[in-house]
Amino acid sequence: MPASSTDPTPPALGIPLPPELVLREEADGLARFPYLVGLLAPDGACRPVLPDAVVRDATGAVDATGTAAGFHAELHLEPAGPGLRAATLTVTRTAPDAAVAGLRVELRLGPGDDPGWLVPGVFYGQNRLPGSTRPFPRFAAPEGDPTGLTALAWSFRADRCATPAVFARDRRGGAALAVAEHGSLGQQGVGFALAEGDRPALRLHAPYREEPVSYYGSQTPRPADLPEHLWQPGERHILHFTVHLLDADPHAYAPVLRALHTATGTPPEPAAWVGVREAAALSAEGLHRWHYRPDPPVLLETAAFDREALGARGDRQAMHVSWISGAPYAHALLLHARRTGDTTRADAAIGVLDHICAHLTPGGTFWGQWTRDGGWSAGWTGHRGRLHARTLGDATLFTLRALRAERARGVDHPLWEQAVRSNLAAALKGQDATTGRLAAAHHRETGAAVDHRGSAGLAFVGALVEAADLFGDPVHLEAARRAGAAFAADVTSEFLCGAPEDVSLAPTSEDGYNAVIAYTLLHEAGDEDGRWLDLARRAADWTLTFRYTYDVRFHPHTLLGRYGFRTRGADQASPSNQHLHAFGLICLPETVRLARHLGDPYYLRSARENLDCFRQFVARADGDFNAYRGMVSERFYQTDCFQAKGMLLTLSHAWSAGVLLYACEHALDLPEFQEDL
Repeated sequence: MPASSTDPTPPALGIPLPPELVLREEADGLARFPYLVGLLAPDGACRPVLPDAVVRDATGAVDATGTAAGFHAELHLEPAGPGLRAATLTVTRTAPDAAVAGLRVELRLGPGDDPGWLVPGVFYGQNRLPGSTRPFPRFAAPEGDPTGLTALAWSFRADRCATPAVFARDRRGGAALAVAEHGSLGQQGVGFALAEGDRPALRLHAPYREEPVSYYGSQTPRPADLPEHLWQPGERHILHFTVHLLDADPHAYAPVLRALHTATGTPPEPAAWVGVREAAALSAEGLHRWHYRPDPPVLLETAAFDREALGARGDRQAMHVSWISGAPYAHALLLHARRTGDTTRADAAIGVLDHICAHLTPGGTFWGQWTRDGGWSAGWTGHRGRLHARTLGDATLFTLRALRAERARGVDHPLWEQAVRSNLAAALKGQDATTGRLAAAHHRETGAAVDHRGSAGLAFVGALVEAADLFGDPVHLEAARRAGAAFAADVTSEFLCGAPEDVSLAPTSEDGYNAVIAYTLLHEAGDEDGRWLDLARRAADWTLTFRYTYDVRFHPHTLLGRYGFRTRGADQASPSNQHLHAFGLICLPETVRLARHLGDPYYLRSARENLDCFRQFVARADGDFNAYRGMVSERFYQTDCFQAKGMLLTLSHAWSAGVLLYACEHALDLPEFQEDL
């Protein structure tokens, strides 16, 4: 297969590339290894080891060898399926003296207009829109300012990645490289760069590299993190990885991640410490005992583990109406209380919902947040008049669900219905008449749309669908369908953003949860051509890019290491908030039903792993992991971001206990979870 005569040789090599290392060549599309391995010096210089012998057999397997700078490298590529190569790179120190060097594998594609970078859980396209106010790593060409967390090339340690892999595409196709978290040189890593000629370059590193800077969760980056390895004479290391050749479809990552998830293998024993029924009892107790306050009836957002030193001072005297507190979790507590006959907790849950519904803005929507010192306000949107649509939409949906559940018991709550209808009226008022897009934010005084940027408005789609059924109003369903069509481009472009109040115009796992709920409900409300089902599937696939497909290795002296915390099934919150969280449980019922609609057990398996993972670290007794019975932490630190790897946030969050309780209450009635009870 001849190399393209129009393909410029990278300046670092200086000689034509061997055609045997070209994996795909179609017109202006190309996938090739520019060298067997790059030897990375402490100063960052890359010395390539070029092949001096290449053998390809009848099966398509390739063996290439080369020697440079006192190292010998052997690369073996074995066909392992359509577009898949299993790779083994063996590197040996042949010189008589020791040397410091890291290893880089690089696969270069052809010229492209948009690389479509994907590092699962860490990087999505450009990763941060220009208007975002939250700084974190961003790709931008041609400008680059690492001090402002913007660059043309990024490399990351593997434990930041939900799956340690990197994807990109050129004009004719795409590719991916994937590697395990750890190898014989320690923790490994992934990265990418835009090479000369606008050619995406996919990279693997052993040991890992974090460059041009390291992100620790703040706008001030840390210096590059570049571990070194001192090679002794005769020392040999083997790097195993996979190469995936894809078509140009931006969604081509989905079957690769599914295959890597399957290849990781299912551990023989579940991660969960307790069954579903016990997890429900514990989280309900924690939500009521530590977060509920009766005057006025609220679910405080946080409660400190350390009651002796901090007491009430460590509890955040605030409640959002949804998202991190409020209606969804009051609904979950009410479900549990009705099932168990606990009138005290039922009264508490009803009181919280009454309190939320009795206080609407002049514009007819819920407020964003209540605080003990300031009363009702817009929340964390940065502007006193701006109310976040995702917060409002979630509160509307789960108040509506609480109303439906109560009516099924013969109990009505007119105040709840009035509040739901008022919020839905604001959603309809804010819907763009031309595009059908629901507002991302509403004004507190008028209820009118403030803007339509991002995907936050998707949160209202589910509420509109379920309201159409409960209230018998087809106008709501028609509005939901128009909105679903408008947001479809966000799903198919593989970039949903803006769901949380505190992460501006950036992709987050929470955007995916909203989309799964919205499109699954749209499908169930009528889907003649299967459009909504396809969008629900795509939304689920994108959401699962944030879900860990393996168990991160923790040092045994850390809290997570000592307790044997298993990360498979947990979600990275976002590229901005690189910690694990349980928020994916909010769409567990829809994910299970989506698996049924598609006849695809993959989504069910992922939902079960999600619930399995977060039945760890719900405190079983006072003193368990230094918490009190029923407490549930918000953050698990699987990498160095915000806190050290292996640490746990020592706050119980209302939403963390609430989503666990919500998922468990539904799982109790799902046949797919009976063996987990």
